[in-house]
Amino acid sequence: MTAARLERRLAELRTARRPALIAYLTIGDPSVEDSLACARAALEAGADVLELGVPFSDPTADGPVIAAAAHRAIQAGGSLRAALRVAEALRRESDAPLVLFTYMNPILAFGERELPSAAVRAGADAALVVDLPPEEGQALRGAAREAELALIPLVAPTTSRERMDHLLAGARGFAYYVSVTGVTGSGDAPLAEAGREAAALQQRSGVPVVVGFGIDTPAKARLAAAAGAAGIVVGTALVRRIAAETSPAARLAAVAELVGALRSALEPA
Repeated sequence: MTAARLERRLAELRTARRPALIAYLTIGDPSVEDSLACARAALEAGADVLELGVPFSDPTADGPVIAAAAHRAIQAGGSLRAALRVAEALRRESDAPLVLFTYMNPILAFGERELPSAAVRAGADAALVVDLPPEEGQALRGAAREAELALIPLVAPTTSRERMDHLLAGARGFAYYVSVTGVTGSGDAPLAEAGREAAALQQRSGVPVVVGFGIDTPAKARLAAAAGAAGIVVGTALVRRIAAETSPAARLAAVAELVGALRSALEPA
């Protein structure tokens, strides 16, 4: 079903008047098998969409928590191919939308033209390529259109209105509004403002716009959502919780606790 599955889920949530809860995990930290188990726990606790983070050795958009997780994951066998295997395993048991979160280098190593069809076969619905500007990656974009794999655009507070329109032209799935101009894990993100900007962008473009970066508590999730975001993304807080635990059972419990609290914060009043 690919991009259509993601769009259907966001439409269902919009009808229910509940923002989407999107959970990010670094695949391979602490192991690929643990990542799969944590992904399952996140879905069971109420995550609507999963971002499967592909570990990369130079994660320039990520803060220290996710960057450290990426380096650990690479040592433990995490990779783009491992993320595809996790997606395939999840798809056999769940209809939840899955997004590959990656940088361009792993895609180039895999093959720009080959990745979209491989992702779709594995059960992924979209890809978010952090360092891919809209003017680049035409081979990847063409193959993604053919495979019906959504490519999620990123919009920052510094993005001009003209460029925003360019980024969102023909976008499928959702757009990701970055709440700060820094890296992931920023603790002082202006989330109410980001939520308002996301809502305005969504109204102008017709594409659901979610907010990420800096959301690490239920209160912050509620703040961004109440301001109008179509969804919120939590990554660093989840990765930090996973890294802090030393046993599989404790990791699963930590994931379930955080995701469950976030989900409760986003329920309609």
